[in-house]
Amino acid sequence: MKQQVLIIAEAGVNHNGDIKLAKQLIDVAAEAQVDYVKFQTFKAEKLTSKSAAKAQYQMDSATDKTETQYEMLKRLELSEDQHLELMAYCEKKGVTFLSTGFDLESLDNLNRLGIDRFKVPSGELTNLPYLRRVASFGKPIILSTGMADMQEVGEALAVFEAAGIDRNQLTVLHCNTEYPTPMEDVNLKAMQTMAEEFGVNVGYSDHTLGIEVPIAAVAMGATVIEKHFTLDRTMEGPDHKASLEPQELKAMVTAIRHIEKALGDGIKRPSASELKNKVVARKSIVAKIAIKKGEVFSENNLTVKRPGGGLSPMRWDVILGQTATRDYQPDDFIE
Repeated sequence: MKQQVLIIAEAGVNHNGDIKLAKQLIDVAAEAQVDYVKFQTFKAEKLTSKSAAKAQYQMDSATDKTETQYEMLKRLELSEDQHLELMAYCEKKGVTFLSTGFDLESLDNLNRLGIDRFKVPSGELTNLPYLRRVASFGKPIILSTGMADMQEVGEALAVFEAAGIDRNQLTVLHCNTEYPTPMEDVNLKAMQTMAEEFGVNVGYSDHTLGIEVPIAAVAMGATVIEKHFTLDRTMEGPDHKASLEPQELKAMVTAIRHIEKALGDGIKRPSASELKNKVVARKSIVAKIAIKKGEVFSENNLTVKRPGGGLSPMRWDVILGQTATRDYQPDDFIE
C-alpha cells in the first residue's frame, strides 16, 4: 500500500518567542491531525551578522522598521529547556515534534534531543559544512530547494551520497522562497522534473496563500507537504502573513487525505462501488420491433437500449445479417 503523504505543519517562529503561543500552535496542529509540527532552532549570533538587513517580506510585517534581522531573530530564539518542554507537549498531544536547525550547534542539539529526521531549509542548500553535518547523523533528510537551480540541487544531493546517505532516505521539496509566493512563480512541474532527474522522493514546501497548491502537489506525486500555519494571520511577525489559520490547516489536511485515496493504484478496472451500476448504465442489443423466427437481423428491426446484461452493442456487426432462431417482442434481448 502506498505510504501516506507526510504533512508537516510549519509553526516556525510564529510563536513570537512565547512558549504559550507555541503550545497553542501545537494544539492546532494536533487537532488538524498533521504528522509533524515543526519549529526553528537557531542562535541568532551564529545565524546572522548584527548588521544584516531583513528581507522585504520581514520588513512588511514588522512594526519596528529599524529593527535588524539579528534583533528580530534574537527575540524568536527557543532555549533548550523550551525545546524539551515543547517536545513533551507534542508527545502528550499525539503529534511529532520537528525543528529545522540553522547552524551547526543547533543541528547537534537537535540530534541529541532525538528528532527522527532532519529538515534542511532552502537557505542552507549551498552550505557545505552544514550539509555534511546533517549527513553525519545518518537520519532521513528532507531538503528544501527554494532559490536553487538543478545543478545546485544535484550538488547538495551529491554531498549526502558521498557521506553514505541512500537515495531512499532523501526527500527533495520543491519550494519558492517568497512570502507569499505569486501563483505564476510556483512552477509545480519542477517537482516532477527533480523526481525524474534525481530518482528521489519529492514533495512541496508551500508559501502561497490558501491550500490549492499543496493539494495539487499531492495529486502530482508529492510525498511530503510542508505549510506554515499561525493562530492569526494579522499577528506581528515575519511569517504570519503567508501562513494558514487553524481552520484552513484542517481543511488542507482533510483535502490531502481525500486526494490520497482518490489517486488509487493506477490500475484501470471497475471499482467495487460501481459494479452494481454496470447493468443499469450500459446497453444491450434488443428487438426494435416484433421479429419472427427466420427473419434476418437488420438495422430496421434491431436497436440498442438499456439495461445491460444482454449482448453487448460491440457485437452489433456480428449480429447483423444473422437469422432469428425464435420470435422476439419489442425490447427483448437478442440471443
